[in-house]
Amino acid sequence: MAEEDNQVEDQEQTTSGKKKWLIMGGAGAVLVIIVVVVVWLMMGDDQPASTPQASTAEAPASQSAEETAQVGNALYVGMPRPFVFIVPGDARERTVQISVQLMVRGEQSEELTKRHIPLIEGTLHEVLSSSTADELRTAEGKQRIRELALQQVRSALESVTGQGLVEKVLFTGLVMQ
Repeated sequence: MAEEDNQVEDQEQTTSGKKKWLIMGGAGAVLVIIVVVVVWLMMGDDQPASTPQASTAEAPASQSAEETAQVGNALYVGMPRPFVFIVPGDARERTVQISVQLMVRGEQSEELTKRHIPLIEGTLHEVLSSSTADELRTAEGKQRIRELALQQVRSALESVTGQGLVEKVLFTGLVMQ
């Protein structure tokens, strides 16, 4: 009799254990489906359907090269690694890490920019490492450094490619210790 009771209890425990695993598996599957749907909705279409696409071939001859560079999709070229350097501070030197992305217009500009990343990295490192901790603390100082970086990068690219290519220099991450 005791043996039968033990067998019944063991059978009930295995059945309830299987039900728990089945419920947990179902909940996990539902969670995965929800995550996939949310990611799919967030990715969406990269270009709005109402945005007209103008090609540089359609640009009138009277437009300057600067205006022609403005035509096309904004694309972003990320630097492969963040810039890490030491800057002088008020009381002591500070270590700074800045992640940078460059905004360009059109796929041709993107490809040319990617081809010259070592030149761009060297130019950006010179500009960024010449800054001070005080400049990097204020919004005005960061803006001045971004503008100087843009001028220097465009100048370096013009000397090699004949085109400035880069429209904006963006700091996507800045840590100062």
